Amino acid sequence: MPIRLPRSEAPRARCRLAHVIGRPHAQDHHHPRHLRVPLARLHAAAGSGSAAACERARRRQRRRRGRRRQEARQPPRRPRQQPLCDVARQEARRARPLRSTQAIRGLGRQQAARARAEAVRRRRRGRRLRSLLVRRGAGKPIRKLDDQLEELAKEAQLEALVVRLGDLGIDLARATELRAAMQEFKGEGKRKLHCHAENLDNASYYLLSVCDELSMAPVGMVMIPGPAATPIHLKGMLDKLGVQADFVHVGAFKGAAEPLTRDAPSPEMIETLEAVIGRAHATMVEGIAASRGKTPEQVTAWIDQGLYTNEQAKAAGLIDAVEPWEPYLERARADRPWKQVENKESPLADPTALQRFLGLMPPKRPDKPHVALVYAVGNIIDGKGQGPLGATSEIASGQLVPVLDRLAEDDKVAAVVLRVDSGGGSALASEQIWHAVERVKTRKPVIVSMAGVAASGGYYISAGANEIFADADTLTGSIGVVGGKIVFGPALEDVGVKTYAIQKGKRAMMWSPMQPWTEDERALVTSMMEETYEVFLSRVAAGRKLERDAVHAIAQGRVWTGADAKERGLVDTIGGLDQALARAQELGKVEDEVGLEVYPADPTLKDILGSFGQIAGVQADPAARLLALIEPFVQAAGPEQGMYLVAIQRALQTMLALQGTKVWAVEWTPAIR
Repeated sequence: MPIRLPRSEAPRARCRLAHVIGRPHAQDHHHPRHLRVPLARLHAAAGSGSAAACERARRRQRRRRGRRRQEARQPPRRPRQQPLCDVARQEARRARPLRSTQAIRGLGRQQAARARAEAVRRRRRGRRLRSLLVRRGAGKPIRKLDDQLEELAKEAQLEALVVRLGDLGIDLARATELRAAMQEFKGEGKRKLHCHAENLDNASYYLLSVCDELSMAPVGMVMIPGPAATPIHLKGMLDKLGVQADFVHVGAFKGAAEPLTRDAPSPEMIETLEAVIGRAHATMVEGIAASRGKTPEQVTAWIDQGLYTNEQAKAAGLIDAVEPWEPYLERARADRPWKQVENKESPLADPTALQRFLGLMPPKRPDKPHVALVYAVGNIIDGKGQGPLGATSEIASGQLVPVLDRLAEDDKVAAVVLRVDSGGGSALASEQIWHAVERVKTRKPVIVSMAGVAASGGYYISAGANEIFADADTLTGSIGVVGGKIVFGPALEDVGVKTYAIQKGKRAMMWSPMQPWTEDERALVTSMMEETYEVFLSRVAAGRKLERDAVHAIAQGRVWTGADAKERGLVDTIGGLDQALARAQELGKVEDEVGLEVYPADPTLKDILGSFGQIAGVQADPAARLLALIEPFVQAAGPEQGMYLVAIQRALQTMLALQGTKVWAVEWTPAIR
């Protein structure tokens, strides 16, 4: 009968049994694995109590030694490209057999062992699953998400990706770019996308409709009422306060000042917004219908209803399942190894990145000829702006122009991609940046990639590029100028504040906020605006190789979608940032595996500490104080209330950024949601 020993005697018994069948000492747990004897086999040999059992054990031992010698003479196996994480490795070791437990129990001992070994080999060779968290709080620009998807697509053993969408906060144009990257990741059905979300709106549902399986958390909602714009006009409020907006614009469609000077949108603004919203609606319907296997009429009916609970959305076919995130992930990764996509952006995760953040190492850049990617985001302003922290919220000519000049002189930079996301700003700063782009273009190709908005001054700085890429829903054009001032004098008089002007010069008080323009001053400002408009037309005509009158016919301040702009020659190609980078590599003859050099570089600790004083100086401005007071209400408001507060916030941001600027080339287009 089998030997039964107390647990405390098990190691010693194992040693004795090892000696019984002629094996080396196996008591020490640090002993090499190939010198140990499986305890089950030792018990079987000792329990039989026969010399035949020991002889069979010796023969098995000799066979194992022969196999090890044969394997030692063979070249080592090629390691897997992507090792499994600890959890996946443990699951692989457990190696749930492909056959059921009852089926294996019915086999002989050797057959069962072979079945389990085959299960292990198949599992280790098998496909893997990855999970990726996508949310705005992670601080990942869309470009980094695209890069992650591209890297994951290179894993030969990856069969599926689980995406958890948080509050991404993107517009339809950016959603189109990320959606294209997700479709490219899927390939020709080679890989699956499993997506999970808590709530879905227009842009996020359009994005995730490309997923093979779309699940929502309980109590979540699908809100797809379609795109809409709500122009907010402040003239009535300004009139009650005694504040006057004194503006001049050139171009019938140039509506940047309308929220301050009119009680309602002009017919030209209504025409523009209807075209933009119609294009956005068509994009949603076409994309969702193609991804979900529905007709455009069915998707239009979904949008017309607009609001769904999760169960209603599941019943209507908008989503596939309703379940919490944790059970959803467990179900998606069942019976296959998986791995969480690592966050490689944290300085603490990369010692060299931490050293760069502390200023101990120079910024990383490729050694071979490469493409430089320059981000131009925010209002275009004169000067150097508010330090490195403002580089992601404003385009300061004093910062961007030197960067472009350095890239023009750098022989290792083969091409430049300028990523523009701006509604415009200072005409002077736009002109300076345009000249800088021209200087770069004389030495190497310059490609512009337009994000959600590249209008007015944003188009000004783009017009000189060799080629322009834009998404179909990008807002661009708005070739026109507007300028003016806010007059506070009557409002101050109403509360008892009196001012007295002491001047030398007929127009010394021309830009004073205490009094409106005279007719003579208004005529002078109009003349200046018209001259600036002609310069704008000439820059576009030179860059796009068009006649002045042809540009004027499509200019006059009108906003175009990317698709409409391409038809009129303002854009070369409908495509996102990836397509623009690929074109830059082609024109610059850059090897595919060479990395990018990105500007602005991530700020170092010294940059952050050095910018605090500048930020404090900005907050001393009254308009900045008002902006800071509105910020908490914007964060706390719901979707509808927040949309209006954000519009007022953007208006104040524009006024703050452009105060003191005599000519604006800015587009003030309501947010499309």
